[in-house]
Formats: sequence, structure tokens, C-alpha cells
Amino acid sequence: MPKAFTPKVVTANHLLKGDVIYQTKSGWSRTLSDAEVLEDEAHADLRLIEASQQTGEVVGAYLTDIIIENGALNPKHFREDFRATGPSNYFHGKQEAGSNV
Repeated sequence: MPKAFTPKVVTANHLLKGDVIYQTKSGWSRTLSDAEVLEDEAHADLRLIEASQQTGEVVGAYLTDIIIENGALNPKHFREDFRATGPSNYFHGKQEAGSNV
């Protein structure tokens, strides 16, 4: 029996700024809550291909599992939670701006 598809989002790094970004229905966002939730494997693969072709804007695009709890998107894996909040050694970027803290 095939394994059930886990909801995913497309994530990457912004090519020039290095920020972690998430694919939305119409572009990219620095905030996970804005991400397009992909609940179909074929659609997720297509969105990943589209993201990977945006070489002038993003680098390292891939699919990551998410958990939807009370309508909020949360990373399933610790690595993605860490990426979403940025480096923890000092406040800069997302932490300095107050988002995701």
C-alpha cells in the first residue's frame, strides 16, 4: 500500500540575500505562513520544477514536510524550524526584524 502524501511546501534561499524563502501561489515570501501548501505529489513536483528554474532569484529549492496545527503551518523537522527562524548566535535578519521570534 502506498505511503500517504505528507503536506509540503517549496523552500529555497534567495540568491542575492541568502534568506530562507517559501514559494507562494504568486511568488516568494520570507514567511512560512504565506507558503503554498502542496497536498498532491504531482502538483508538488511541478511546483518544485518551476522553482528550480528560477535560477536568477533562488538557489537550492526543495520540498519540505509541514504540519498544519490549528490552521498554522509548522515545519515537521528541526532543521526546517531552525532555517525558518534564522541563525541563533545573534539577532540579525529575520530575528532583528522581529518576525518568527
